[in-house]
Amino acid sequence: MSDETRKVAVKALRPRLAASLILTRGGHGKTEVLMGRRSARHVFMPNKYVFPGGRVDRADLTAPLAEDLASDILAVMSRILPERRARAAAMAAVRETAEETGLLIAREGVIRSRHGNWAPFRASGVVPDLSGLRLITRAVTPPGRTRRFDTWFFTADASALCDDRAPQPSSELEDVQWVSLTQAQNLDLPMVTRFVLAELERALPPSPQPTRWIRDVRGKMWVETL
Repeated sequence: MSDETRKVAVKALRPRLAASLILTRGGHGKTEVLMGRRSARHVFMPNKYVFPGGRVDRADLTAPLAEDLASDILAVMSRILPERRARAAAMAAVRETAEETGLLIAREGVIRSRHGNWAPFRASGVVPDLSGLRLITRAVTPPGRTRRFDTWFFTADASALCDDRAPQPSSELEDVQWVSLTQAQNLDLPMVTRFVLAELERALPPSPQPTRWIRDVRGKMWVETL
C-alpha cells in the first residue's frame, strides 16, 4: 500500500460506536466525579485521566436489562442511531464501568445470559439498570486518525450503584479515584475530556442546558445541539 493510499484509508475510517459513564456523587457545589488513568500500555491516549468507557460490543445489543433508558434520552439518540444501537451504547457504558472499576449500575435480578460480559453482574445477583442514566454529550474523533470513535457520554449518580463497594483499579484503568470538578481540571486530561467536564457542569442543576456534541468541521472543532 502506497503512502497516498494509506492516507486515504485513514481519512475514510468510520468511527466505531463507543460510550463512557461519568459517575457523580455529592452536590450543592461539591460534586465529585470518578476518573482513572489509562494504562501506559494503551496506544490510544495512554496515561491520560478519563472516565470509564469503551467500544460497544455485539453482546451489548442483546444484553439483560432491569429497566430501559428514559424515553426522552432514547428519542434524542434515535435522531442519529437506531434505537437498538442507542440502547447498546448505554449498556456498554455500564458494562465498561463494571469491568474497569468494579462498580455496578444495577438492581437485584437474575441474568440468564451466560456471556462473559455480564459475569460481574451475575456474581452479585444483579441486572444492569439504565433508568438512572442521563445523556451528557457526544464526541466524534476527527477524520485522519488511525483510531476513530463516536462516543456517547452518560452520567449517573452514585445512588444508582447496587451497593457501596469502593472502586477498584483494573488493567484498563489505573489510579481510579473520586475527584472534585476543580481537581479534575488539574489532571492530565485529553481535550475531549475537558469538553465533557464542561458539558457536565452545564447539565447540573439548577438550570440544566440542552445536550450538545462536538465534531470536526473542516479542521475545526464544532459544537452543535443534539
